[in-house]
Amino acid sequence: MSPPFKAKVQGRSMRVFPLSHLLCSGLAASLLVPAPAAASSPELIGLERQLSMLVAAKPGEYGIAALDLRDGSIVAINGDTPFPMASTVKLAIAATYLAEIDQGRRSLSDMVVGRPAAKVLELMIVRSNNQAADQLLAAVGGPAAVQQWLSSQNIIGIRVDRTIDQLLRERGHLADIKDVATPVAMVALLHKLDSGAVLTAQSRAFLFELMRRCETGTRRIRAMLPAGTPVEDKTGTLDGVTNDVGFITMPDGHRVAVAVFARGGRDRQPVIAAVARVIYDRFADSARTALSYFLRMR
Repeated sequence: MSPPFKAKVQGRSMRVFPLSHLLCSGLAASLLVPAPAAASSPELIGLERQLSMLVAAKPGEYGIAALDLRDGSIVAINGDTPFPMASTVKLAIAATYLAEIDQGRRSLSDMVVGRPAAKVLELMIVRSNNQAADQLLAAVGGPAAVQQWLSSQNIIGIRVDRTIDQLLRERGHLADIKDVATPVAMVALLHKLDSGAVLTAQSRAFLFELMRRCETGTRRIRAMLPAGTPVEDKTGTLDGVTNDVGFITMPDGHRVAVAVFARGGRDRQPVIAAVARVIYDRFADSARTALSYFLRMR
């Protein structure tokens, strides 16, 4: 089981959008979405500065969080700022459905609109199929049921309001206060999924295998990592919004939960790829340093 998630106080915030563009939406979001405070662990301040410099040079606004599942250390940029989730919400939908399977209320062989639930989950996570997402969402009881599941797991900072169809029919995603998550809340969800606290080993293995096969994120978190690096992720895309969240496995086998949200600007996918590589290099170097120290002590 992974170590407990360590949240710090006094969050750091870096705005790239003009203040006038986000003032109203940011105020509303702060009132409607209780987000955990986010600050980087002291040992990761250097990484925080590196990431801050990287995204400050790009147009748009970025929210980043990376949580080491081995020791709970965290780095965050705009970690407590709500961003539109887009299709990354599908992880919460999948978790809600799989939790009901673990409780004996459903099974992967149940039919959902004429197809086995396992197939519908595959379409939703691997191909990010919106119809499949809404079919599963209806099966569990709609957005309110997913929100209730998140609340029951004490995951705050994630707000689920609409079906995917409703979300796509509405506009104003850049300043949306609905269907949002903070980067720190998203890595908290990933941590819960990984830890065994909310899903059985069988359900975790099923979900992570689907995330490993994600077909929509080849130009995001995965793009600049060394060949063969294990990644399980889920992307999200709307007009002006590009996201990717998931797990990166380091050379020594330990995993880091990563959430990168981006809105506005341009060329968001290459920036997400660069952010992921900076995070990978920092945590991989830590693993190599620890191994070198151990070998010297022998």
